[in-house]
Amino acid sequence: MAPTALYPLKFDPIYQYRIWGGRRLSDLLSKPLPTSDPIGEAWILSDRDDHPSKVINGRLQGKTISQLIEKSHIELLGPLADKFKRFPLLLKFLDCQQVLSVQVHPADRLKKYIPKSENGKTEAWVVLQTGKDALIYAGLKPGTTVEKMRTDLDAHTVGDDLASFKPNIGEAVLIEAGTVHTLNDVLVFEVQENSDVTYRLYDWDRIDEKTGKPRNLQVEEAIACIDFGKIDIKPSPPIKIDEGIDKAHALCERLLKDEHFKVWRLTSELPFMVGKLATCRILVNIEGQGEIEYKDELYPFKKGEVMLLPASVGSCPFVPKGKVVLLEVALPEG
Repeated sequence: MAPTALYPLKFDPIYQYRIWGGRRLSDLLSKPLPTSDPIGEAWILSDRDDHPSKVINGRLQGKTISQLIEKSHIELLGPLADKFKRFPLLLKFLDCQQVLSVQVHPADRLKKYIPKSENGKTEAWVVLQTGKDALIYAGLKPGTTVEKMRTDLDAHTVGDDLASFKPNIGEAVLIEAGTVHTLNDVLVFEVQENSDVTYRLYDWDRIDEKTGKPRNLQVEEAIACIDFGKIDIKPSPPIKIDEGIDKAHALCERLLKDEHFKVWRLTSELPFMVGKLATCRILVNIEGQGEIEYKDELYPFKKGEVMLLPASVGSCPFVPKGKVVLLEVALPEG
């Protein structure tokens, strides 16, 4: 099949029911939330077999990211086309109205605990809203051992083993694979490796109202995947930097840097450049609105939307309408 000429691509958010979710995503995204169920996640860019994101703008409307990867692999990923058979990142908004389960994701090297066609899962959060009970659990308290954890699991006190802090809006937190973690009463942007492998260690003795039963735990797998050296994780301080990014007229802060992704925060009321020449980048609008200019066309970009800039599109001007705050996400560099 011949490749299709690409352009800045917007995608339809995919809402997910979660027992711990709420309704705060309605304040961030324009797409109405389904029914009255608690919605915990909006998958805003997903190349998953069960939930592939669909384009909602332009002539490729209705096409999935998976179809674009198959038909226009090089145009989309550029120099990374030989490395990835599917889009390597999964992007979400999470509304954690209640506390999530205590959980851990395996590292890429732990093949025994990663299903075929999957990979490990390092992820990161940018805090967008906080409630009165907001808390981020990230890593273990110093001195926590396997034996102590098993004892506390039996006593239903494993929460006492978790390091935590009260988050502030705008903070970024890197959760490397193997880190025990959970969230409570926050709304965050999440970027992660394209993986859905999660092992629940503890779920606070909660009952799922839909089933009348506790949710399944995977205690042995979770313990096997925990890196007990990952303790007391704190937010990553933002760094004003221009490395790998050309953002004249915008305040550019690098929030996260990992082998799997980088994230910058761009703040401005003046036009500035987004993306990078011959490189696939992702934009997430977390405040304000504006337009991306590409080949004499304008692509509106509002709060809560995600925009994929294929490698063949590269760098483009962005024209804000008032103050705008964007997150720009880079793929693994190979």
